[in-house]
Amino acid sequence: MADPQQACLKAKTKAKKRYLKAKKERRKQRKNTARDGTLPEGETSDNPEDVPPEKTPTVINLTQQAEQSGFGTEGTIKKTKKRKLHRSIPGDFLEDQQSKPVEEVKSSLVDEPKSHRALPQFPLPTRPDAPSKIELALQGLNRAQIEAELVDPNSTLPIHLDADHNQSFLGLKTRKRLIELGVNELFAVQTAIIPFLLRPVHKYTSLYDPYHPPRDMCVEAPTGSGKTLAYALPIIELLSTRVVTRLRALIVLPTRDLVTQVREVLEMTGRGRGLKIGTVTGQHSFPHEQAQLVTDEEWRTGRTSKVDILVCTPGRLIDHIDGTPLFTLRDLRFLVIDEADKLLDKSFQDWLTKVLAVIQRPYHLYLPPTTPRRGFHLLENPSADSGVTASPISHESYSEFRTDYDEPKHSPCQKLLFSATLTSDPGKIASLGLRDPKYFIVRETATGATDSHHPVSKNFSMPANLTERMIVCDPSRKPLILFYLVHVRQVDNALVFTKSAESTARLVKLLELLEENSLMTGPEKFTIRSYSSDLPPSERKSILEQFREKKIDVLVCSDLISRGLDISHVAHVVSYDVPIDIRKYVHRVGRTARAGRHGEAWTLVEEQEARYFKTMMKDAGHFHHVKKLRISDKELFPFTAAYDISLLRLKEFYWSQ
Repeated sequence: MADPQQACLKAKTKAKKRYLKAKKERRKQRKNTARDGTLPEGETSDNPEDVPPEKTPTVINLTQQAEQSGFGTEGTIKKTKKRKLHRSIPGDFLEDQQSKPVEEVKSSLVDEPKSHRALPQFPLPTRPDAPSKIELALQGLNRAQIEAELVDPNSTLPIHLDADHNQSFLGLKTRKRLIELGVNELFAVQTAIIPFLLRPVHKYTSLYDPYHPPRDMCVEAPTGSGKTLAYALPIIELLSTRVVTRLRALIVLPTRDLVTQVREVLEMTGRGRGLKIGTVTGQHSFPHEQAQLVTDEEWRTGRTSKVDILVCTPGRLIDHIDGTPLFTLRDLRFLVIDEADKLLDKSFQDWLTKVLAVIQRPYHLYLPPTTPRRGFHLLENPSADSGVTASPISHESYSEFRTDYDEPKHSPCQKLLFSATLTSDPGKIASLGLRDPKYFIVRETATGATDSHHPVSKNFSMPANLTERMIVCDPSRKPLILFYLVHVRQVDNALVFTKSAESTARLVKLLELLEENSLMTGPEKFTIRSYSSDLPPSERKSILEQFREKKIDVLVCSDLISRGLDISHVAHVVSYDVPIDIRKYVHRVGRTARAGRHGEAWTLVEEQEARYFKTMMKDAGHFHHVKKLRISDKELFPFTAAYDISLLRLKEFYWSQ
């Protein structure tokens, strides 16, 4: 007897086979319909593309219109359900369109205004062109900086003693003194600045003209181009006509060594002119400096100052402003800020704010225009019976009687800023309170000049006769390579810059041990000394004098003397440690190739610093001037044994300390 459960399963299997067979036939019919475009009677297609155009429902036309209006791509419309299209189209509009014939719906959609369509099409956003370097550099700058005057560094002007020559802006005594000192021509920065400072004045004006004060000046010129002489000559020329000794010129410098150097220049060029020059740096005691600056006989002579020109460091200047009772800047005619970028970067006891607060006061007190001078204006022969009473004078009538005494008067102090890397920061420039400033930039110009030749670009100028080289090396080999350069490449009369005073002392000790252990003895042995802030002032002065007299062949120093120091016989500058920015590099290499002489600059670059150094030089537009030098192990082999012994002895020396 058959099992009923198995009979039921067999019946279900036959039904399933019939269902699958019917499904297969329907698929064949759909394929035939796709070829012919017709459907069997009584059947409808779920796919809108299978429906003939004349039988297409209104919703399908709306779907196509939505696709054209930006609902999506063709692929996304095919997958969209009809109920979603109903949601995306307003209900009233959809019902109205479904009640119309297909052709009428098509025509209404074509002629329909754009405001009724679902979403408008907008163009894709485009990225604007990047601004040029000039546009970026000009942001925040004032008109004076943008219109800076470019000076050709190759321009010179011979000095003549003829009275009728075009150099009449310099007196005959000054020109004679320059020729005695061996200065036969003025350099580029001097040819531009000296005529500007010694411009002809009105015949009725004097050294102080509070009604027409002089313009301030900012100068950016390469190191060694003669900036010190450019402001020293006009100051001496103008102040030599003074009668009473008063503090009329103040020159502020960042270091004591520069103060000493500038004073020597002023004394040499101003010899025989009767000007008294003083310095305050903190090297001497405070009472000693007070005695050199002021006198206590004000009640008898009417004056307090003993100097006409004061050269100082900013910190010591503030000490005398606060602590010296009779010290005053009220008669100041010139304020010179040399190495301005360094002095503006550091506060130095907020010296600039205190000095500007003194020199920017009005030169004289004056009555305001709204204050009546005599109080009342009376009619001629007034009588008590006339009924006329006195009345205050009106502002309008008072303005008709103004005199020169009523005109506002300004401080005649002229501010002069100098640097090889002058800042263009608008905030720092604004803090100086410059009066109608004039900018001079000494830089080469070329035909078809690009952004790098624009006055406000920060591609600083280098000395024209400078040869630059870089050596990429392992850090452990840097002292050995420096020793090789000194003995094999004849790098003598050299300044070697390190990153700190401690590095200076350690390097000098290692080089001295190398000299002892190597075979380089006798006349080929070099004298090496260190120069840093750790040494007392007297010893530093003695070392500089020995270096100037060529008793020291290599002077290893920190960045203490990287600015402004002028030693004529320096032929090589070695950056033992890579400078942290382009400004330090400019000031370091500027110690050589000065005043038209030739010089070489060497930079020892560690392997991990090579990328940074190259990027820094490329950003400054100067990398193509730097030549790469390779030193093989074969060239260093003669010194390798002595170097290893010297390292061991150096280790023992510091352990014993």
